Amino acid sequence: MHINKLSIVIPVYYNEGELLPLYSDLKEKTLDKLNCDYEIVMVDDGSKDNSYFEMCSLAKIDPKIKLLKLSRNFGEHAATLAGLAKCTGDCAVRKAADLQEPSELILDLIEKYEEGHNIVLANREGRDEPITQKFFSSIYNCLMRKFALENMPKGGFDSYLINRQVIDLIVSMNEKNTPVTEQILWCGFDPVSVGYIRQKRKIGKSHWTLSKKIKLSLDSMLGFSYVPIRFIFGIGILSFLCSLIWIFIVFIFKLIGKIDVDGYTSIVMLLLLSFGIIMLSLGILGEYVWRMFDAIRNRPPYIINKKPQDSENTNNKK
Repeated sequence: MHINKLSIVIPVYYNEGELLPLYSDLKEKTLDKLNCDYEIVMVDDGSKDNSYFEMCSLAKIDPKIKLLKLSRNFGEHAATLAGLAKCTGDCAVRKAADLQEPSELILDLIEKYEEGHNIVLANREGRDEPITQKFFSSIYNCLMRKFALENMPKGGFDSYLINRQVIDLIVSMNEKNTPVTEQILWCGFDPVSVGYIRQKRKIGKSHWTLSKKIKLSLDSMLGFSYVPIRFIFGIGILSFLCSLIWIFIVFIFKLIGKIDVDGYTSIVMLLLLSFGIIMLSLGILGEYVWRMFDAIRNRPPYIINKKPQDSENTNNKK
């Protein structure tokens, strides 16, 4: 299963000092070893430094570099989506601009793809990073596997290779506030993984702040899991049942004379019943909200697994 043209999508955000070393590393370890045509799609995600100037300089060196500049900072996943929408290759690889992923990893992804897989993930088997970063990543990946996407690799992933079918599918969804990585996992296709060690950042400073990490976690859980809604529904049912039990206990206490305050029993029973009904109603409304949210998204109700070899067989018949 040969690739005719490979697109390398690189989101750029405050990476002015890393772009030239990145291209040199790509050129030496990947581009010169490819057996296919390629293009590099760099997307400036609203950087306020000289990143776009450096991108323009690289485009003059290599005409196969395409540039996109977003009007402001929309986030890494939006920038990646923009790059996927503009790329023209048979397959696309998402590559980070921070040099923490070895460039030769792209060759490993291609080798695995040529075995007949639509999606190949670069699974982080280790991280040469601070323990706090490792802790957050492990918690996030664990929650995603448990409550949202069970095919999330244990080490997580940022880089990946996807074929044209998956590219077109992701672009057609056109979802906001939804990580592209999770959309890829949601597509299915039995993705396979290639392991690598994430290197320590040597140039520049990471702008992957705590607030962005929290937003990623919320977007992932709310976009691919109904557990939060079901949790509210469960609390509603439990609250309603507890209210009924407590109403019965208060009523019995009143009958046997344990409560001698006038009006206390009726007020408590009314409050408990109202609280139980409100919580149960919120749970039911949450179920409706989830279904409406699921309906208004552009995700297809089903996906036909059209493998690359199927297209090759069709072309051979012609």
